[in-house]
Amino acid sequence: MKAMVIEQFGGPEVFVEREVETPEPAEGQVRIKVVASSVNPLETKIRSGLVKTGPAMPAILNGDVSGIVDKVGPGVTGFAEGDEVFGCAGGVGQWQGALADYMVADVRLLTRRTPAITLPLNECAAVPLVFLTAWSALVDRAQLQPGEHALIHAGTGGVGHMAIQIAKYLGARVATTVSSEAKAEEARRLGADDIIFYKDESVEEYRQRLTDGKGFSLVFDTVGGKNLDRTIEAAGVNGRMCSINTRSSHDLTQMHAKSLTLHVIFRSISLLHGVGMDDQPRLLQAMQDLLEQGKVRPLIDSQRFRFTEIGAAHRHLESGQAMGKILLER
Repeated sequence: MKAMVIEQFGGPEVFVEREVETPEPAEGQVRIKVVASSVNPLETKIRSGLVKTGPAMPAILNGDVSGIVDKVGPGVTGFAEGDEVFGCAGGVGQWQGALADYMVADVRLLTRRTPAITLPLNECAAVPLVFLTAWSALVDRAQLQPGEHALIHAGTGGVGHMAIQIAKYLGARVATTVSSEAKAEEARRLGADDIIFYKDESVEEYRQRLTDGKGFSLVFDTVGGKNLDRTIEAAGVNGRMCSINTRSSHDLTQMHAKSLTLHVIFRSISLLHGVGMDDQPRLLQAMQDLLEQGKVRPLIDSQRFRFTEIGAAHRHLESGQAMGKILLER
């Protein structure tokens, strides 16, 4: 089969097309004829060598996948040839990613595209990682409650745009940070109640404007780096913080002074360590339910790419100009 691989770490130009062996499904796995995938920041970090969790070289990246089951492995029930499926099922550790004609996946990491899901199969590939990350943060870790005032950083980013929709589904009031009026308009469509133009307003200013200076009970940092410092500043006393990027050093003095709680979310843990695999169907069921109810939808960037254009897709993501998820189609 054909696959886009990296044979060394580096810039977006390191992706090359290669002929590789077509995988066979093992116990508890199915093989998927891949239709689409999407780009996540983790993959740019693996490609560059910043994060050392990718498959062995030559590495086939990308966790998000949608496609059609074409072969069922031993012991599999509940899935059959011809099923339309999607999930976040590889691209790290020992698991081959989706940038290939075919991909094998553990069935615990997949769900079916049911007739009630109106989203096209290719666009389903833009949902799994960001939904599962946001759900894990807001529901499982932070336990967001109806009526809470939550701040979600980068509301039109991959995880951010899904977090807004989940927080609204949970009954929260949602504030979000954006960099432009176009992104503000999209954030409002997603359900955001309060818009913060972070380039024009300091944390102290918007904390005063939106919370009378008390701070937010929950702050979700989807950016990382110095933004975690802003997250600490924005949180109220006894508040909770969630972050998906804590590969950095920080002064935790204010975190201690406010008695804050920090939850770090790294969705690849199950694939890397086998921890929590049996809990994945529960999370996937939540994703399926909200898609069927029309409570969430992916925000897909206007620029779409073929698998052979994966380098250009990485450049677009790293430019900071993308809105929502970048879709890849085989």
